[in-house]
Amino acid sequence: MHQDRNASKRRVQILAVWSILIALGVMGLKFLAWRMTGSVALYSDALESIVNLITAGAALWAIRVSHKPADSDHPFGHHKAEYFSAVLEGVLIVVAALLIMAQVWDTIQAPQAMEQPWEGMAINGFAALINCIWATVLIRSGRRARSPALVADGQHIMTDVVTSAGVIIGLVAAVFTGWHVLDPLLALIVAVNILYQGWKVMGESLNGLMDRSVDIEDQMRIRDIISVNSRGALEVHDLKTRIAGRATFIEFHMVVDSDMPVGEAHIICDRIEDALKADNPSVRVTIHVEPDDEAKLPKGSVAVPFA
Repeated sequence: MHQDRNASKRRVQILAVWSILIALGVMGLKFLAWRMTGSVALYSDALESIVNLITAGAALWAIRVSHKPADSDHPFGHHKAEYFSAVLEGVLIVVAALLIMAQVWDTIQAPQAMEQPWEGMAINGFAALINCIWATVLIRSGRRARSPALVADGQHIMTDVVTSAGVIIGLVAAVFTGWHVLDPLLALIVAVNILYQGWKVMGESLNGLMDRSVDIEDQMRIRDIISVNSRGALEVHDLKTRIAGRATFIEFHMVVDSDMPVGEAHIICDRIEDALKADNPSVRVTIHVEPDDEAKLPKGSVAVPFA
């Protein structure tokens, strides 16, 4: 199990390093496309690539910190470090959007025809294809490794892909129609979309920092696992869950017969904990054992009986 965790840690860090390298390459291609065309829409797309690069570096830092073992100052681990990376990404996305709007204001007053439009759009399209492939890899790998930083990075890059596609389609229309004002208008649409994505990324990350519970499907699966593996216990109540990065914290009260020896109750706890960890190796389980003659159910809660 320990070797599996180390292997997962190495894979996530390698992906984060590759994100930085790929972000550098894509940023170079997009700025080349902008310099060739002078398009403010392509400039907005290139500017977003700077955000990708910065956040890729922040994600690498957060991933390394989040994998540090618990210590005396952080007894529950460092898992939430990845949320700070995602919040930073949201903030930088908003900053990029504001910079794009400033450029749009300058350009929309005197729109100009693009230079070398087809060559520039071809280069930008190639950069978008690279981003699409890499974003898919990051999202899938991040979900598998339960890494919010990788998932957030992948989702933002995928948004960048959609943005690039929309920009290219709009610029093709601008070239054929001669409506040069489409260029800054497209950049404005990009900026608004970036603002929305930044707000969404920050909202999801803040949910994690606020100890959001697991999804209802995961909650039901956890209850089923506890029920199947609780032979000897009487009931459970006050089940609580929270997500911190890739770790899921589960705690509940388990009621047993007041005459049950401590050793037997401990065996039941170990069986439940092992089953939960088999389903999700990153869970942290806390079980409070109560004798049935002293069990106190929280007001309004419903006990779950076990067979």
